[in-house]
Amino acid sequence: MNRAQLIDALIAREGGYVNMTADKGGPTRFGVTQAVARAHGYAGDMSQFPMDLARSIYAETYWSAAQLDRISAIAPHVAGELFDTGVNMGIFVAGKFLQRALNVMVGDGLLVDGHVGDKTIASLERYQQARKAQDGEAVLVELLNSFQGTRYAEIVEANAAQRVFVFGQVRNRVMDRSASA
Repeated sequence: MNRAQLIDALIAREGGYVNMTADKGGPTRFGVTQAVARAHGYAGDMSQFPMDLARSIYAETYWSAAQLDRISAIAPHVAGELFDTGVNMGIFVAGKFLQRALNVMVGDGLLVDGHVGDKTIASLERYQQARKAQDGEAVLVELLNSFQGTRYAEIVEANAAQRVFVFGQVRNRVMDRSASA
């Protein structure tokens, strides 16, 4: 899937307006929290938050800022997975997952700081060259998903009130391959 398709698939998964007490994000529409909407100049009621602005925020804040165009050119399924993780956990968490995975798989000793730059991209290129014929991208996506699932477990272990979300998060984000397909 390309960027626009991934954004639309994410919006479809996220759904419309939600305001659950247990959700730390508060009022949310199309998966965009009120805080993120406000940071992008939206001052209206979140139940009326426009889909076009959601698409723009996802493209700018969660795709472009995370270097996903560069990653997608090398490993499009990895970019899709990182996009979904970045939206749900933050782009620096997604970047850390990638750097950690590449350190495990390639051994380049990347600094795990979440900032995806030239060294991380070069490591991903080396990984893809070495493992492309062996389903390397699919294996890397699985490793990224395992980190994501572990993070959900850690969140619930630290705050049992978040248990209400974990089943859907694992089902829709860790198991669901449409995010990276």
